[in-house]
Amino acid sequence: MIEFDSKGEIKRSRLSRRALILAGLQGSVAGIIGWRMHQLGVKQGDQYRLLAEENRINIQLLPPARGLIYDRDGDLLTINNRVYTIEMVREQSGDPELILNRLAQLIPLTPEQIDKALLDMSKRRAFVPVTVATGLEWEHIAAVSANAPALPGVTPQLGLNRQYPKGPDYGHIVGYVGSVSDYDLDNDPDRDPLLRIPRFKIGKTGIEAKLEKPLRGEAGIKRIEVNSIGRIIRELDRQEGGPGVNIQLTIGHELQSFALERMKGKSASAVVMDVRNGDIMALASGPTFDPNKFLKPISQKDWAEMNDPKMRPLVNKAVAGTYPPASTFKMIVALAALEAGVANQGEDVRCKGHMLVSGRKFHCWRRGGHGNVNMREALRYSCDVYFYEMALRVGIENITRMANRFGLGVRPNVELPSMKAGLTPTKEWKNRIKKQDWVLGDSMNAGIGQGFVLASPLQLAVMTARLATGTMIEPRMINMYDNTITPVNGVEPLGLKSSHLAVVRQGMFDVSNHRRGTAFGSRLKNGVQMAGKTGTSQVRRITTSERRRGVVKNEDLPWNRRDHALFVGYAPFRDPKYAVSVVVEHGGGGSKVAAPIARDILARTLKVTKGYGELPTRKREQT
Repeated sequence: MIEFDSKGEIKRSRLSRRALILAGLQGSVAGIIGWRMHQLGVKQGDQYRLLAEENRINIQLLPPARGLIYDRDGDLLTINNRVYTIEMVREQSGDPELILNRLAQLIPLTPEQIDKALLDMSKRRAFVPVTVATGLEWEHIAAVSANAPALPGVTPQLGLNRQYPKGPDYGHIVGYVGSVSDYDLDNDPDRDPLLRIPRFKIGKTGIEAKLEKPLRGEAGIKRIEVNSIGRIIRELDRQEGGPGVNIQLTIGHELQSFALERMKGKSASAVVMDVRNGDIMALASGPTFDPNKFLKPISQKDWAEMNDPKMRPLVNKAVAGTYPPASTFKMIVALAALEAGVANQGEDVRCKGHMLVSGRKFHCWRRGGHGNVNMREALRYSCDVYFYEMALRVGIENITRMANRFGLGVRPNVELPSMKAGLTPTKEWKNRIKKQDWVLGDSMNAGIGQGFVLASPLQLAVMTARLATGTMIEPRMINMYDNTITPVNGVEPLGLKSSHLAVVRQGMFDVSNHRRGTAFGSRLKNGVQMAGKTGTSQVRRITTSERRRGVVKNEDLPWNRRDHALFVGYAPFRDPKYAVSVVVEHGGGGSKVAAPIARDILARTLKVTKGYGELPTRKREQT
């Protein structure tokens, strides 16, 4: 509103002041807006462009090629095969059930798979792809592509699928991969986003599980453009990830396959070890299983066979099975007595067939006894009474310390899960675990490898290798890790007197080469001599009344009440190269059952052993 003065003239000065104020305010607002636009457009432009870019561009992970595993000769134990998969997008299909029924006429698709695909689609947003079928052949993909107009929303995809060309021979060693479970996600300390990729698989058993992280590799990425609701518009670029490391084992297929075949039909295990460098040449557990069966939904029949409670095919008995070592433990007791100075190799101990302690009879396996025997003869004949006496003299603490020096009671450092440490007892252990005091009878039982003493076949092989060499040699199963040779460990001496080791080795030599040795019938021939020790591990208590009537033979007992059969040995005797251990569950006598198997495996080892094969150069794409 314009104001006038008394003369009717406009009040210009007041108007000018107001106009100036208004103009100033307008200029300030415009300046602030301009300053803010400068801030947003120039100084903070990169930040907001990035936010806008993130709103329309997503980054997705690409699964890497899993590292390959080779045997000693350079042959593949794992393969990453190209696999064809069918995916389906619900919003593009119109009627998903109709399209799936059409698809079932072109590819193997069961009603159960159709129902599952429909259920998965109902749980996801309409534009999210769902896997309908996987593991298809090229012919199926060709048929789907040819009928694409009648299959809206259906897209073939290409990926990698793990397979195991040697099948059951390496089932327990290599293991297998499987889909990521909720348990796997909950127990992943690194929170690796790879584990959340659909259909991604990780190691479940064997080396696949133990060396999962290095075998897994590093994820790649791809950038995709999406619209405001997340629908994929196009792929912008991709960067492939790094494949997992390649691994070469010390185990050769020919010897591994032979060991399994030699134990066929038995619940048994065998380990062969190179005593010079610790290489595990064979690690066999029977019966075994085919890891390829776990790559697809497993049948009820196969699952029932694999979970047989008697034969336990899924258990790697060579490392996870622990047994009383029986008479194969007597070398440890002998060395403990010699090193403690409570015995010498020439001293005789009289065996009358039993030993009476605290009013209780402890029997020798030979009912009439062995008469007077020295240490070498006691090992040759496996006289129990001699080692009862040695155990009482030396005590359980000295026995356990000696056992630990030979790898018993110590978990082997081998790249496999479920590795057992066995048990070498002490007085403190029994008081803590059993809430009981140690008694003389416990020491006597330990003196013949019974009672509380437990060992795995791998530990028995390590023990035998150390007896043969007098060194702290460690087992070694990985020869090459990502093109790098792994070191040999444990070549330092055990620190025992050579004369003490010599008498024990002579006793083991007699076991296989003396006419009265317990394994003379299983000696090596063709001029090669083997040193060894039989063992028969008792799994039931023989009562006084049964002894009076006559001990029931193993073959007349139910299978699960028969003794375990054991044998350990090395060859050649004068120039040791390989050690072997064999355990046959409920097999009966070690001399009758385990020793012949060990002899044949050792003979085969000497025949087929050769150096390592060449590995192919590591490539980004491994198929």
